[in-house]
Amino acid sequence: ETSPMPTSFVGSALRGTFFFAFGLWWSVRYPLKFLRRKGDAEGQPGRGRAEVFEGAAKAFFALIGILVEQFVPSGPHLQLYSPQTHSWTDLTHWCYSTIYLFFLLSGITDVLHSPLKLPPGLDRLSLSLALFVEVFFANTGDAALDQHLHSLLAMAIFAGALCALLEVFLRDHIILETFRTSSFLLQGSWLWQIGFLLSPPWGGPGWDQSDSSNLLFLTMCFCWHYVGALAIVAANAAVSRWYDGSWPRAWGGVAKSNTQSQQWGGKWVQQCVPWDKECGCLCVSKHGQAG
Repeated sequence: ETSPMPTSFVGSALRGTFFFAFGLWWSVRYPLKFLRRKGDAEGQPGRGRAEVFEGAAKAFFALIGILVEQFVPSGPHLQLYSPQTHSWTDLTHWCYSTIYLFFLLSGITDVLHSPLKLPPGLDRLSLSLALFVEVFFANTGDAALDQHLHSLLAMAIFAGALCALLEVFLRDHIILETFRTSSFLLQGSWLWQIGFLLSPPWGGPGWDQSDSSNLLFLTMCFCWHYVGALAIVAANAAVSRWYDGSWPRAWGGVAKSNTQSQQWGGKWVQQCVPWDKECGCLCVSKHGQAG
């Protein structure tokens, strides 16, 4: 019989950091992309580079996750079944390795999507599959508190998976992109919360699993986490809008100033140093000085 997947603080924190970092990146990238799309910047080469960067980062962290799960001292070391004990070997690590495997495939798809001109939406489909697989393995323990924490986590994961699936058909939809971003931020912060509740880094037991009032409080806490995620999205969107508006104005002023200087300089040269068409040289006698 397989035991439920245990929750460790380090494991939850690392996974939470991965999702939270991607949520932060998207909370800046998508508002900027939406604003610049109005200026016909959609075809700029930076967009493809950003997708390649995202895919490479996703694939790199997923590969590291697989290696860590497999080759930690207590890991299975790529052995799925033990002929000595006639039983499965550390299925907990294999479950997490499977999750990381689908995120690795999603990252590879992101990297190859633009260079190989793969079908539109394939990158979002691969991300959606990875998130749905994560929902499948959102296993819980027997205690009510553990079950409740992971059921809330599954809601956040499912929201992101559903958004990614809709983006297969509704490409570059800012509302779906924003909702997916907030779901990643929520998942990341909630994984940190699970780590603190079930496996405190300072040691000792976690929260009381038998106290039913904890369930109601954690439901409110989950909603507060989402409010925080929305606040981050709104703040970064406001900063992106300010940056997108102030930077072109600043460069536009410099360009305008340079243009006026060039025009004024040209008139000055034309007035002060005329060209004598007959001799093919600068006319000095008309101004009484050289050049």
